[in-house]
Amino acid sequence: MIAEDAVLLREGLVGLLERFGHTVVAGVGDAPALESAVAEHRPDAVVTDVRMPPGFSDEGLRAALRLRRLRPDLAVLVLSQYVEQTYATELLESGGGAGVGYLLKDRVGDVREFADALVRVAAGGTVVDPEVVRQLLRRRRDPLGRLTSRELEVLGLIAEGRSNASIAKELVVTDAAVAKHIANIFAKLDLPPAADGHRRVLAVLAYLRG
Repeated sequence: MIAEDAVLLREGLVGLLERFGHTVVAGVGDAPALESAVAEHRPDAVVTDVRMPPGFSDEGLRAALRLRRLRPDLAVLVLSQYVEQTYATELLESGGGAGVGYLLKDRVGDVREFADALVRVAAGGTVVDPEVVRQLLRRRRDPLGRLTSRELEVLGLIAEGRSNASIAKELVVTDAAVAKHIANIFAKLDLPPAADGHRRVLAVLAYLRG
């Protein structure tokens, strides 16, 4: 089964995999359709993008994680332009005997290698692009290393329990500037979209661990 919102790419993948002898039971364009189609067709393997409708953030990857919890035997191959670090590690560690893979679209240089990667994943193996590994290891080594000195300063004030207005007053900047710094902090620490209060707690935990 293929989950990809770009119609031309989805249809191209269908044709490619059928040319290599695979049966594609469904091709869908959003995360809810992926979960429904898996329940209906019970495929052996899923090839999914990360950023899909309705929100174009990480719906495809989160849907894959939910499906793995329901069906630990389901092989999942992520094919994306992005390394979604928040959930990629969880997917790669989901194990359970079923195969898993994470490939970057721009780095697939040979269609036969891609088809072979899917075969390995479907057979229970693990296939991960080296760039994905590098980014995940970099995040684990130093989660605060990507922050600027001003962002670290803002995060330190958040850790003190300061409000945005209080931080703005302390740093002699506007509230809008503080909000922008905090948004950058959340993005660089790969904190998933959630209630801002919860993300502030997660950011503070990362700061304290650092």
